[in-house]
Order: sequence, then structure tokens, then C-alpha cells
Amino acid sequence: MVQKLTYTQYGDYYIPDSRLAHTGTQPLGKYGRMRRVFLEQNKPMLFSDMVLTETLFPHLWEVQQTCEKRMDLLMAELLVKNPAPDKVTQQFAWVAHMNSLKAQAEELVVSELIYN
Repeated sequence: MVQKLTYTQYGDYYIPDSRLAHTGTQPLGKYGRMRRVFLEQNKPMLFSDMVLTETLFPHLWEVQQTCEKRMDLLMAELLVKNPAPDKVTQQFAWVAHMNSLKAQAEELVVSELIYN
């Protein structure tokens, strides 16, 4: 399908009058931003293609949602395998344990979904 483009002259240059069709207001989270940086630095051709075809941000939002769901599942699985100390009587141990589990889950999520 061929589009008819209009141009606006700025000095000696003609700039195409183009607008993004997708203007979502949903902000990107941590994982979406990490995926964007990964694509931009390690897969520049894919990144450029996704920008030009306007599929980048829908992809990044999907990655963000998938990572969040995967983190929730992994945290639940890790808590079953490694129960946390009592939160009321051992607060610092509980925080340390939960931070450790979160780091483990995040390492898996990042390697599976962001850097793949």
C-alpha cells in the first residue's frame, strides 16, 4: 500500500509530515526500558525496524507485563521452596530473605525475557 506523503519546507529541506499512529499513554516500567536499551545496543537493525513499523512500544509494554507476571510466579515458587522467617519477630531476616528471593527471580526474568 502506497501512502501519499505531504512535506513541509524548513529552510532548504523538505521534511515529511508524519505522525505516530500509536500514541499510548501507558508509561514503560523497568523491564520495558531494559528491553529497549538491549535492543538499541545489541540488535540495532531490529530496533530500527520496530521503530519504523511502530511495533516497538507495543512490544516493550508486552515485555513489561510478561516480566511482571513472571516475577510474581517465580517469587511464589521460591517462597514455597524457601519459606521466609517470621516477619513479626525477625524483621531484618525477613527483609534480607525476600530481597534475596527477588534478586534470584529477577536474574531469571532478565536472562529469559530481556536479554533473549
